[in-house]
This record gives sequence, C-alpha cells and structure tokens, in this order.
Amino acid sequence: MNATGQSAVFGRRKEPHTVIIARGNEIRHFTVRPWLAAFLGSALAAIVIGYLLATSYLVLRDDLIGATTARQARMQQAYEDRISALRAQVDRITSRQLLDQQLMETKVSELLERQSQLSQRHGRLGPLLERAENEVGTAPAETPAAVGKPDKPAEVTGSINQPAQNYAVASLSANPGAGDTRPFSLWSTRSDPLPNDSAADRADKLFVSINQSLKSIESEQLSRISTLADNAYKSADAITQALAAAGLPVDSDFGKSNSDVGGPLIPLDSSMIFDSKVKELDEALDTLDQLKKEARQLPLANPAPGRSVTSPFGVRTDPILGTAALHSGMDFRAPIGMAARVTAPGVVTKAGWNGGYGRMVEVDHGNGFATRYGHLSEIDVTVGEKLDAGAVIGKTGSSGRSTGPHLHYEVRHNGEAIDPLRFLTVGKKVAQYL
Repeated sequence: MNATGQSAVFGRRKEPHTVIIARGNEIRHFTVRPWLAAFLGSALAAIVIGYLLATSYLVLRDDLIGATTARQARMQQAYEDRISALRAQVDRITSRQLLDQQLMETKVSELLERQSQLSQRHGRLGPLLERAENEVGTAPAETPAAVGKPDKPAEVTGSINQPAQNYAVASLSANPGAGDTRPFSLWSTRSDPLPNDSAADRADKLFVSINQSLKSIESEQLSRISTLADNAYKSADAITQALAAAGLPVDSDFGKSNSDVGGPLIPLDSSMIFDSKVKELDEALDTLDQLKKEARQLPLANPAPGRSVTSPFGVRTDPILGTAALHSGMDFRAPIGMAARVTAPGVVTKAGWNGGYGRMVEVDHGNGFATRYGHLSEIDVTVGEKLDAGAVIGKTGSSGRSTGPHLHYEVRHNGEAIDPLRFLTVGKKVAQYL
C-alpha cells in the first residue's frame, strides 16, 4: 500500500476496504472507496424508496382519486349555490322593478285622471265664473278683501302630465344598483336629495310634487267657488235688507231655512264636494240674479242725478195759493230742455197734457208700481212704448201749474203716491250690487 491510500484518523492510520474475489487460480481484488460506497448506498436507497412510493401510489390511488373527486364536487356545489343565490337576487331585483313599474303606472294614471278631472272642472267653471263676475261684481262693503274681479283658477294643461310620463319612462328604463334595497314609497315626504338616490326615489319625489300641485289647484278652485258663493249671498242679503228696510216688496223665500230636514249620512268624496260647491254657487247666483231683476224693476234710480231737490214729498205750502197742500212727488231743479230719463224699465201708459202736471209722462213698471214725470217742455215717447231704464222720455220745462222750470217726479204703488226719497235711498245702497 502506498502513502496516498492512507488516511490518519486521530493520529491512527486507516486502511481502505478491499474486496477480494478468488476463482480458481484467478484472484481479483477491488478497493472500495468511501465515496463509491456512499454512491452505491444512495442509489440503493433511492431504488427502495421509489419502489415503496410506487407501491403506496398503487395502493392509495383510489383513495386519492376519491378525495379529488369529492373536492371537485364540493367546489361545483359551492359554485351552484352561488349561482342560485345570484339568480334569486336577480329575481328579487326584477320583481322590485316590476313592482316599481306597476306603482309608477298606477300613480301616473291617478295623476292623469286627476288632471283630466281638474280640466273638466275648469271647463265647467269657465262660464260659471264669468257669470259670477258679471252678477257679483264687487263684494259687500263688510268684506273689502273680496272686492274686485275674481281670479279664475289656473288651467291644468298637458305641461303637468307630460314631464311625469317622461320621467317615469326614464326611471323605469334605468337599472337600479344591486345593493339598493331601500323600500319604495311613492308618497315619501323626504325632500333632501341623496347622492345615491335611485330612479324610483327621484320619480317618487316628482310624483309628490305634481300631486301637491294638483291638490293646490283643486283647493284653489274650491276656495274660489266658496268665496264667490259667499259674496253672491252677501250681495243678495244686502239687496234684500235694503228693500225690506224701505218697505219695498222682496222675494219672501230668500233667507228662509227649513229645519225639518233629515236623511242618511253619506260621506262625500272630492268630486261630490266639488259638485256641491258648484251647485251652491249656481243657486247663489240664481238667487242674486232674481233679486237683481226684481230690484231693477223698481224705480230706484235718480231721474235728475246731480240736481238739487227744491220741494220734497209731503205737506207743504202751495207755491201759488200759499196754503197747506199735499205734494205728491219731488221737484228737482232743472233748466228748460234738460233730458228727463225714466228710472226703471216699463211701458208708457200716459204721454200728453194732464191738467196741473202740464205735459206729463206716466210709465208702468209692473207689480203695481208707476212713475210720473211732469211739467215737461217736450214729450219724446208714445203710449204703449216699451222703455229701458235710463231712456229719455222728454225734456224738462215749466208747463202746467208751475212757477219755474223743474222736473216733477212721482212714484205710485197701486195708484197711491209714495215718497220717492225711499226709493232713491235704497237705490244708492244697492247701486253697487246692481
């Protein structure tokens, strides 16, 4: 052995392993190096481990395949559950959209119906308000706030329903977020805008605004009808009181109420309330119109407006004889040739010379009332002629038993002379209503 094959371990020499193979006369020997032994051992160990692993795989293959299959099945089930949950969420969103759409369509239909109803009401109110304007004119003095021309309620046009339809269509076509689960209320009163408001919420606010606008128009219509009806009744009451205070005939049915009434209680809806208010206004206008017609038939106007009275009705000293005598009319100072006008509509029953009256015209106004116009210088009407209030019947003068130019004016009821001052006083009171 040479020195190169020797190794010292702790100061002692160690000889390498030698394998000797003898076969007959042949002898062979091999020196086993440590690295070679390690290599061979490692190779052997690898072969053994590979064999064991192969054997284990063959033995456990079914279990591994089963575990993998089970894991895939669990993953598939989880995916299917997730898909089912997503489908359910989509169904809920779709159902919510359908519900929102139905609610919107319902509310749009209600708004359109109310708009149509208000438009129809305005069509009915138009002629009635014009009539009320002509009949009522100004309100009684105790209600100055109601004096003046009544305002007509705002006309409802398509400018209200068209934005609602357009907005509703835009809202229905918008896709709300999947996470938006707030309850949908078409009558929500929330007014503060949120950054993440859904289309349904925006449409909800628009519907609320339109509904409030329609309610305001409806309230304005009802308020205007009530105001006009009250003014009509007040005007009629003022005319009635003035005529009654003067002892003049008046419709006896006005102002009387019948307490002997009854019947079942039937709740009113908005349409019935409107119809009731319209009927009330119509009845008030009919009453006022009837009273006006009756009052206009009475000689309430001044035959010589702006002219002073020189001799009133009643006992006086006769201007010619100087003795006490009854003066059956009123004398108005008037120059010769001034137009004499009739104080109420009627029919001429006398037109000519009539003793102390001189040239006289008598006009029958119906219901037993008549007026006479004496001492005229000229007569411009004929017997049987129909006259309107204010028509010229002739010209003033000093014909007949007269001491100077003036207009003698009489009011008679069933042939009996009545103080014309009563009629003139009532005429001043009711002039604003006629």
